[in-house]
Parts: sequence; C-alpha cells; structure tokens
Amino acid sequence: MSVASPKSRERVARNFIKSYGRTKFRRLLEALAVGESGQTIANEFDVSRERVRQWKNTFGEVITHYRIYPEVDRILRERERRTA
Repeated sequence: MSVASPKSRERVARNFIKSYGRTKFRRLLEALAVGESGQTIANEFDVSRERVRQWKNTFGEVITHYRIYPEVDRILRERERRTA
C-alpha cells in the first residue's frame, strides 16, 4: 500500500470538494471518523466501496489504541513493588 504525498492528498481533497461540495466533504469525513460502513458511504455518494476505501486512505488514518484497565495496571505495579 503506497502512502499519498501531502500534495496528492490536498489535490484529491480539492477535487472532491469541486465535485461534491464542502458540506459533503465534511459529511464524508464525519462518516469515516465514526466508522460507518464503506457500503453505506458508497451508497450515499453513489460510488463504489473501493472508491470509499481510497478516500479513507487518502484523507486520514485509523489509529487503534490499546488501553490497559486501571485494575490490571495496579496488579502489575503491585508485583513491581514487591520485586524492587
């Protein structure tokens, strides 16, 4: 998977706005941010799921963060204190 350059991302964003308008661009970004399905977005914009996937990869990135629950972290720290 190739990563688009900043100039390329900007060009695609401007072309999207030219074709669909700024309001629809905001709507697309919101839909991507909340994780709406590619098919739902594709239906709304009358494009393929592949096009939605391309937009998704061009306009942002999905970041997953694993957070340890406090009670589990506390158990880990208890063990560290005993060995120190």
